[in-house]
Amino acid sequence: MLPTSLSSRPCSLLARRNTLNAFRSLATAAPAQKAAASSRPEPNTHFRITLRRSAISLAENIKGTLASLGIHRRLQTVYHPFSPEVAGKILTVKELVAVENVPASAVRTKTEQRRERRATRGYAVVGSRLQSEL
Repeated sequence: MLPTSLSSRPCSLLARRNTLNAFRSLATAAPAQKAAASSRPEPNTHFRITLRRSAISLAENIKGTLASLGIHRRLQTVYHPFSPEVAGKILTVKELVAVENVPASAVRTKTEQRRERRATRGYAVVGSRLQSEL
Protein backbone atom coordinates (compact mmCIF):
# COMPACT_ATOMS: atom_id res chain seq x y z
CA MET A 1 0.00 0.00 0.00
CA LEU A 2 1.40 3.38 -1.00
CA PRO A 3 1.31 6.31 1.38
CA THR A 4 -1.49 8.75 0.68
CA SER A 5 0.93 11.40 -0.58
CA LEU A 6 2.21 9.05 -3.30
CA SER A 7 -1.01 7.28 -4.23
CA SER A 8 -2.44 10.40 -5.88
CA ARG A 9 0.53 10.71 -8.25
CA PRO A 10 0.27 9.40 -11.80
CA CYS A 11 2.01 6.10 -12.52
CA SER A 12 4.53 7.68 -14.90
CA LEU A 13 5.91 9.90 -12.13
CA LEU A 14 6.23 6.93 -9.81
CA ALA A 15 8.02 4.93 -12.50
CA ARG A 16 10.40 7.83 -13.15
CA ARG A 17 11.04 8.20 -9.42
CA ASN A 18 11.80 4.47 -9.09
CA THR A 19 14.19 4.65 -12.06
CA LEU A 20 15.91 7.69 -10.58
CA ASN A 21 16.32 5.92 -7.23
CA ALA A 22 17.81 2.88 -9.00
CA PHE A 23 20.39 5.08 -10.77
CA ARG A 24 21.15 6.94 -7.54
CA SER A 25 21.75 3.70 -5.69
CA LEU A 26 24.17 2.59 -8.42
CA ALA A 27 25.94 5.92 -8.57
CA THR A 28 26.29 6.49 -4.82
CA ALA A 29 26.98 2.94 -3.72
CA ALA A 30 30.05 2.56 -1.53
CA PRO A 31 32.98 0.89 -3.26
CA ALA A 32 32.87 -2.84 -2.78
CA GLN A 33 35.53 -4.54 -0.73
CA LYS A 34 38.33 -6.16 -2.72
CA ALA A 35 37.49 -9.71 -3.59
CA ALA A 36 39.11 -12.12 -1.21
CA ALA A 37 38.70 -15.00 -3.61
CA SER A 38 39.52 -14.74 -7.30
CA SER A 39 36.26 -16.51 -8.16
CA ARG A 40 34.18 -13.45 -7.21
CA PRO A 41 33.47 -11.17 -10.15
CA GLU A 42 34.93 -7.68 -10.28
CA PRO A 43 32.47 -5.00 -9.07
CA ASN A 44 30.91 -2.68 -11.63
CA THR A 45 32.31 0.83 -11.32
CA HIS A 46 31.54 2.55 -14.63
CA PHE A 47 28.68 3.31 -17.02
CA ARG A 48 29.19 2.30 -20.66
CA ILE A 49 27.00 4.76 -22.58
CA THR A 50 26.28 4.27 -26.30
CA LEU A 51 24.20 6.69 -28.36
CA ARG A 52 21.59 4.58 -30.19
CA ARG A 53 19.30 7.27 -31.58
CA SER A 54 20.14 10.58 -33.15
CA ALA A 55 19.47 13.90 -31.39
CA ILE A 56 18.65 15.72 -34.63
CA SER A 57 15.67 18.08 -34.22
CA LEU A 58 15.62 17.67 -30.44
CA ALA A 59 15.88 20.52 -27.95
CA GLU A 60 19.21 22.23 -27.37
CA ASN A 61 19.31 21.10 -23.74
CA ILE A 62 19.22 17.45 -24.89
CA LYS A 63 22.05 18.08 -27.36
CA GLY A 64 23.97 19.88 -24.63
CA THR A 65 23.53 16.94 -22.27
CA LEU A 66 24.90 14.56 -24.90
CA ALA A 67 27.86 16.89 -25.48
CA SER A 68 28.54 17.08 -21.74
CA LEU A 69 28.61 13.27 -21.66
CA GLY A 70 31.18 13.40 -24.48
CA ILE A 71 28.92 11.85 -27.12
CA HIS A 72 29.01 13.53 -30.53
CA ARG A 73 27.84 10.92 -33.03
CA ARG A 74 25.53 7.95 -33.26
CA LEU A 75 26.85 4.56 -32.03
CA GLN A 76 29.68 6.31 -30.16
CA THR A 77 30.53 4.71 -26.82
CA VAL A 78 31.91 6.53 -23.79
CA TYR A 79 32.73 5.40 -20.25
CA HIS A 80 32.03 7.36 -17.08
CA PRO A 81 32.54 6.37 -13.43
CA PHE A 82 29.45 6.03 -11.28
CA SER A 83 28.33 9.41 -9.95
CA PRO A 84 25.01 11.14 -9.30
CA GLU A 85 25.78 13.79 -11.93
CA VAL A 86 26.32 11.24 -14.69
CA ALA A 87 23.25 9.29 -13.59
CA GLY A 88 21.13 12.43 -13.86
CA LYS A 89 22.47 13.16 -17.34
CA ILE A 90 21.69 9.60 -18.41
CA LEU A 91 18.12 10.00 -17.17
CA THR A 92 17.78 13.15 -19.27
CA VAL A 93 18.64 11.27 -22.48
CA LYS A 94 17.52 7.76 -21.52
CA GLU A 95 15.43 7.32 -24.68
CA LEU A 96 18.48 7.92 -26.88
CA VAL A 97 21.21 5.89 -25.18
CA ALA A 98 21.97 2.34 -24.14
CA VAL A 99 23.65 2.05 -20.73
CA GLU A 100 25.52 -0.88 -19.23
CA ASN A 101 27.33 -1.20 -15.90
CA VAL A 102 30.88 -2.46 -16.40
CA PRO A 103 33.92 -3.06 -14.17
CA ALA A 104 37.00 -0.86 -14.39
CA SER A 105 38.84 -3.53 -16.37
CA ALA A 106 36.30 -3.21 -19.22
CA VAL A 107 36.83 0.55 -19.64
CA ARG A 108 38.46 1.34 -23.00
CA THR A 109 40.05 4.55 -24.21
CA LYS A 110 39.20 5.95 -27.62
CA THR A 111 42.44 4.57 -29.06
CA GLU A 112 41.80 1.10 -27.62
CA GLN A 113 38.26 1.09 -29.05
CA ARG A 114 39.60 2.06 -32.48
CA ARG A 115 42.27 -0.66 -32.32
CA GLU A 116 39.66 -3.31 -31.39
CA ARG A 117 37.46 -2.31 -34.35
CA ARG A 118 40.28 -2.40 -36.87
CA ALA A 119 40.24 -5.40 -39.19
CA THR A 120 43.20 -7.73 -39.44
CA ARG A 121 45.62 -7.07 -42.27
CA GLY A 122 44.71 -10.21 -44.19
CA TYR A 123 48.35 -11.02 -44.86
CA ALA A 124 51.58 -11.50 -42.95
CA VAL A 125 54.99 -10.14 -43.96
CA VAL A 126 57.40 -13.08 -43.88
CA GLY A 127 60.51 -11.36 -45.08
CA SER A 128 61.66 -8.39 -47.09
CA ARG A 129 64.12 -8.41 -49.96
CA LEU A 130 64.87 -4.75 -49.31
CA GLN A 131 66.21 -5.46 -45.83
CA SER A 132 68.19 -8.52 -46.95
CA GLU A 133 69.97 -6.50 -49.69
CA LEU A 134 71.10 -3.78 -47.30
